[in-house]
Amino acid sequence: MKVILREEVENLGDMGDLVEVANGYGRNYLIPQGLAVQASIRNVKAMEHEKRLQAQRLHKLKGAAEEFAARLEKLSLRLKKKVGEGDRLYGSVTSQEIAEAVQAAGEKVDRRKIQLEAPIKALGVFKVPVKVHPDVTAELSVTVEGEKVQAEETDPVETDPADTSSEKTPAAEARTNPAGEAEAGEGPSETGDAKPAEENE
Repeated sequence: MKVILREEVENLGDMGDLVEVANGYGRNYLIPQGLAVQASIRNVKAMEHEKRLQAQRLHKLKGAAEEFAARLEKLSLRLKKKVGEGDRLYGSVTSQEIAEAVQAAGEKVDRRKIQLEAPIKALGVFKVPVKVHPDVTAELSVTVEGEKVQAEETDPVETDPADTSSEKTPAAEARTNPAGEAEAGEGPSETGDAKPAEENE
């Protein structure tokens, strides 16, 4: 029997195709499942009309996707990332960050449609493909700029004002000599060895 497919059937045909199948396959599977209708004159005309409408819808969707792709390609996205020595990036630029940058620029794109082969890990200008339609791909211009990381400043060593153990006043140094002896002119020593002056007879 001949049937008209209402949608794509693997190994058989696409929507709207007129195909010939076994009676049992057509009556017991394709038609009850809504995958096909019997190929009567009326059904053939109805399917041809449906195919025209579907083609118009697809054309309209593709046109809208092309307009969207043109708007995306006019954007110039700039992303700043922290860098260290040799302009090496801390981390990388992901599709999520690009999607957020697109939204900040006034458009909206699903991050899953951004086709990054791998996260961006270098500075420079990159062309990033965005699949906006099965037949339409836009190219985003993404510039990754470096932002130098400032070295942390070390705090000066604080000293305790009460700690004077390492300092000596000039007066204290003057009172003692290296041998710890009393300075000249200060009288007898504390040993008691000094003798009294002899009396005149």
